[in-house]
Amino acid sequence: MTDYKFSKQIKRFSIILAIIGAIGIAFGFYNAPSNVEESKEIVAKMSHDGYGGDHSEGHADGYEGDSHGEAHNEGHGGGYGDDSHGASGHEYDHDKHVFHQLQNKPWAAIYVPALFFMMISLGVLAFYAIQRASQAGWSIVLYRLMEGVTGYLLPGSIFVIIILIFSALKFNHLFLWMDPEVVAHDEIIRNKVGYLNIPFFFARAIIYISGWVLYRNITRKLSLEQDNNNEISIHKKLFKFSAGFLVFFLISESMMSWDWIMSIDPHWFSTLFGWYVFAGMFVSGITTLAIITIYLKSQNYLSFVNDSHIHDLAKFMFGVSVFWAYLWFSQFMLIWYSNIPEEVTYFITRIEDYNFLFFGMVVLNLIFPLIVLMNSDFKKTNFIVILTGIVIIIGHYLDVYNMIMPSAVGDMWSFGPAEIGGFLFFLGIFIYVVFKEISNAPILAKGDPFVEESKTFQYYNLD
Repeated sequence: MTDYKFSKQIKRFSIILAIIGAIGIAFGFYNAPSNVEESKEIVAKMSHDGYGGDHSEGHADGYEGDSHGEAHNEGHGGGYGDDSHGASGHEYDHDKHVFHQLQNKPWAAIYVPALFFMMISLGVLAFYAIQRASQAGWSIVLYRLMEGVTGYLLPGSIFVIIILIFSALKFNHLFLWMDPEVVAHDEIIRNKVGYLNIPFFFARAIIYISGWVLYRNITRKLSLEQDNNNEISIHKKLFKFSAGFLVFFLISESMMSWDWIMSIDPHWFSTLFGWYVFAGMFVSGITTLAIITIYLKSQNYLSFVNDSHIHDLAKFMFGVSVFWAYLWFSQFMLIWYSNIPEEVTYFITRIEDYNFLFFGMVVLNLIFPLIVLMNSDFKKTNFIVILTGIVIIIGHYLDVYNMIMPSAVGDMWSFGPAEIGGFLFFLGIFIYVVFKEISNAPILAKGDPFVEESKTFQYYNLD
């Protein structure tokens, strides 16, 4: 057994990704408008160039499908509907709204990947806690990889918090409820101010992150201590901490999804949203774990990981993909069928302005893994698991993109330098932190009482 050494190739690759990403992000912020006139010029140029097809038509129609825009116009349009302002006042309000959407673009472009990679780490932390609490025997050989991925949770959460702080300081308009002027003229948001207020918002965020990171660090410390101390008391502590953490996780994850994602569109809510976000982060985390496992095996590490371990990871990828699709359809079908205007506008915006992405992610997140991973032999074929994993990661990134962008930028979405740069920047940092963390400890949790069972684990239907 050889412990993993942080390779120069991985280090160089991750740094290059982060640098290229930073350049793309800087380009996106540089091209963002600084005033209303600049935003009008950008929209005029987009219309002239035929950019995005339906994009320019959406502006001509006044963002009728943009629920974020409706809330914004309510907040800022209180004085624009009277005779003293007339049409010119409404036109100015619309132009200001477009300006805010274009200003939001680079911020949303970094917020989506910042949130996505943080949630991958959080999903793996939940998976790790479930393995500990259930005292599963098969997964012990993967514990150190899980601990490596969860090492990104603290820096990933810090990135998210920094963006949220900039939102609270009015550097962007991602969260309309943070604008007192909007709240003053919007009764729906005003009725939620007891929950949606900046001090309480950040107090909750600190509680979430502190709980996640505290559990991660405690279990990491106990896991390393167990390598040199075979006392069963450490195993019992890990079990108790994990069982207790899962209760905290289920509550904090749901509230996090309301705060950091759903409140971007403060008029809309779904009681299923917390579970939906959890399913996405859970399958993304398991998929990432499978990809890292197969990569390290290809580099002659993890000699104790066999096809049955890969098969079980692929089963989780398959099963949770179906679970995600069940939640997606349940949320979509119930809201669409009931056709309540306050609720259905969320999906109308996405179907009208993000049609290809909205339904395309269902193909990537359900249809492709369902067809490919249904075959038991494919679940233990490394190339197929990697290929399916890449498709799932892309699909769930688009899922987060669909949750954030329609409310943040309306129909002004694109995949330009800022969006691509944001993804590459956080991918580079994620790779660097994860592999560095894996190299900081023995690659096998040799002190676990079930480690021999895990090393010899065989799925009954595999040769």
